[in-house]
Amino acid sequence: MRICFDMDGTIANLYGVEGWLDDLIAGNVRPYREAGTMVNMNALARKLNKLQKAGNEIVIISWLSKSGTEEYNETVAEVKKAWLRKHLASVVFDEINIVKYGVNKNIFCQSADDILFDDEDQNRNNWGGKAYDVNNILGVLANL
Repeated sequence: MRICFDMDGTIANLYGVEGWLDDLIAGNVRPYREAGTMVNMNALARKLNKLQKAGNEIVIISWLSKSGTEEYNETVAEVKKAWLRKHLASVVFDEINIVKYGVNKNIFCQSADDILFDDEDQNRNNWGGKAYDVNNILGVLANL
């Protein structure tokens, strides 16, 4: 089983950074760098490592900025990876997919058992497996 996570608005509190939209429009990566967390990351890391040892894959599927240039998007991808290293340092992800804004995340779903955590209704509705919003990530993982 693949356990997949969106970042912005799911585990990274991008939208809680003051001025996030203005910064993104201006091509500033500050909000991605400064985003806080949306879940207890120590508890999340412990659970993900346990699930991975049990044979599950841990995957990130995160969109780039809606209107970013190629150079800006490359920087965003690096900043997002750095955020993951900072906040989930003990997790060795099986895949980190930082993809163009609007890409259908279902292309990363490999079976009906795969799980996606995402704040976007559209992404959850298009997912071929089980999809959950961000309200109870640790609760859902505890039942796996």
